[in-house]
Amino acid sequence: MELNGSQTLAATPDQVWSALFDRAVLEQAIPGCESLEQTSDTSFSAVVKLKIGPVSARFKGDVELSDIAPGLSCTLSGKGSGGIAGFAKGAARVTLTPQGAQTVLDYTADVAVGGKLAALGNRLIKATAQKLTGEFFANFNTALTCEETAPTA
Repeated sequence: MELNGSQTLAATPDQVWSALFDRAVLEQAIPGCESLEQTSDTSFSAVVKLKIGPVSARFKGDVELSDIAPGLSCTLSGKGSGGIAGFAKGAARVTLTPQGAQTVLDYTADVAVGGKLAALGNRLIKATAQKLTGEFFANFNTALTCEETAPTA
């Protein structure tokens, strides 16, 4: 299943880039995130609790960043397992484009699911993925805005 979209964020590309690699920002932004650990400069391990249609599960997964062009683009590849609920794996290409004091983040992702999740059908999964993506970017944009206005010591 392919997902793609564009988000305008209230920050410069450098600020967005920095936030994309900031464990604390990501932990706040990821819907249902229970824990997020940075395991290297380019990888994270997470536990996320999600409800997709009638299926509720705690997913454990890993994300690796590659094809990194600092401040411009990267590819995120990940996989996660929710036990009997099933699994998800995929990759997303993210690009940042400056637009005045803002940044346009474009993404294209290819995702595959298996197990009980696959039985729910692509339509429900795609609608849930779009909802979660919207929540992520709303939270991410809020975190960016808070970081900008936070007093510096």
